[in-house]
Amino acid sequence: MDKISIIVPCYNEEKVLSAFYRETTAAVKDITDAECEFIFVDDGSRDRTPEILHSLSLADERCKYISFSRNFGKEAAMYAGLQNASGDYCVFMDADLQHPPKLLKEMYNVVKNEGYDCCAGLREDREGEGHMRNFLSHAFYKIIGRLCRLDMTDGAGDFRMMNRTMADSILELKEYNRYMKGIFSFVGFDTKWIPFHNVERAAGETKWTFRSLFRYALDGILSFSSAPATLAGTAGFFLIAAAFIIGIATLLIRHSLPGLTLVICLLFFLSGIQMFFIAILGQYIARDYMESKKRPIYIIKKKGGF
Repeated sequence: MDKISIIVPCYNEEKVLSAFYRETTAAVKDITDAECEFIFVDDGSRDRTPEILHSLSLADERCKYISFSRNFGKEAAMYAGLQNASGDYCVFMDADLQHPPKLLKEMYNVVKNEGYDCCAGLREDREGEGHMRNFLSHAFYKIIGRLCRLDMTDGAGDFRMMNRTMADSILELKEYNRYMKGIFSFVGFDTKWIPFHNVERAAGETKWTFRSLFRYALDGILSFSSAPATLAGTAGFFLIAAAFIIGIATLLIRHSLPGLTLVICLLFFLSGIQMFFIAILGQYIARDYMESKKRPIYIIKKKGGF
């Protein structure tokens, strides 16, 4: 019989854990040809989350939990859960019930029977999140898609079930600054998307503020792209070009180069030269940074004929 590992990062989720456990256990009863295990990862919660997880582990042998010594972040919690998962299939879920447990059966059927390596939830809308946050989210996916050259679908999240091969490939990436959405795209594998409507939290408050979302977005860009350094070089090139254009235009019109214009041209030119060489230095540093992550050069899905 197959085994499904349900990995649940938790941070101050005392108000919703019981409801999550109740609804998810009810949903997995419909999966008759696989057994399930729950791996809860307490990310340094300051409420009663650790006590509730301990009680669940005593009441249900399928429930296991890991408690961090402090708050290391959701990415670290997901990695720890995946490291300790023993299932043939692994699925990431949020404890706030924004990831519908009723989709687990469909995801399992897709990965097991339809030839896909991964089945992921795709939010069709962001109802209840506010217009500004909705706009910024769409803009982020467009920007990171162009800068990082990764196939990152707008509305994609962490809610996904994958087979063991894909899970092991993710574990090979041992970098400290982790951006899981980028890692999912980096390792590749065939993924089927299941659309679902955005669901508000069952209880409690969201941990994602505009500040934390901005830092998360910046981490994603810096983890998979050297484009910011390239932008500095591009800006430097335009400053140099502007210096020449202003200088030549002034000479053609006035047949001389006044002191103020000369100062502006020199300022643009020297600033452009500085930014251009900073960009070159940034590219060397970025390449060294990418090498330090020791990402695999390629990932093998399967072999044959050897």
